[in-house]
Amino acid sequence: MSAPFLSKDDVDALRAYVAGPDTGFANKADSTVLLHVTHSNLKARFMEIRLDLHSTIESVKVKLSFHCGTNPGAMLLSLLDEGGALMANMWEDGRKLGFYSPRDGCTLHVTDTDPTSASAGGWLEDTSLVEKYKISDDAYDKREKTYRKWKVRGGEAVCVCIDDPDHMSDLAAAIKPGSRCSVDPGDRRGEVKFVGRVEGLPLGFWVGVAYDEPLGKNDGSHKGKKYFEAEPGYGGFVRPDKVKVGDYPVIDEFASDNEEGAGGLGADEI
Repeated sequence: MSAPFLSKDDVDALRAYVAGPDTGFANKADSTVLLHVTHSNLKARFMEIRLDLHSTIESVKVKLSFHCGTNPGAMLLSLLDEGGALMANMWEDGRKLGFYSPRDGCTLHVTDTDPTSASAGGWLEDTSLVEKYKISDDAYDKREKTYRKWKVRGGEAVCVCIDDPDHMSDLAAAIKPGSRCSVDPGDRRGEVKFVGRVEGLPLGFWVGVAYDEPLGKNDGSHKGKKYFEAEPGYGGFVRPDKVKVGDYPVIDEFASDNEEGAGGLGADEI
């Protein structure tokens, strides 16, 4: 006989037991203190850090170095109260933190005495100090498939800037309407329905494919002009170099994923 499922009350009780009360002081030990941390070279305040009162000042500096990048040997620590008033300067590395009587809500202020510190001059916070990579407009315009060219076309396709009206005509000559085909990427199966130029697309030849599954973007139309018949979402225009014709039967829907591919649309597909 199987054990009964836990009730909602049982689950809530278990969550409360594991997580503890939502007070911010769960699992707090009597020998620890929760302190804010500030830094002489940094504008930001660190998140609160819980420290053991039995830790030496030297070990506290080592722990803080992982948060602020300052070498422990270049740190001077000061303990401030909740209002920012100085309580003590922690000069002696061998002293325990508890010697200075810190309490929750106090602040440890780190003074960085190293003029070559990684945090000096705002290098850890001011991104304007970091040299940015720049490219001229002319150099950017010479690149293909950029966001700018995609945006100019209204987000429809990346402009490859082809000026040859017979682009890929040699490949298109070997593709005949009515042929079974496989389209890259993803071995998408379908039937060739159209081969030729498409008004509104980049110059050159295109192949219109009616897919066996809804893997296309249209119904055989582009900008209101019908080029071939296909169900909505089953048609697509691809470049001839993406199409292989031959014995490509409909993919068995019960075949494993390892046997048959299934891919998304190509970058130069409409």
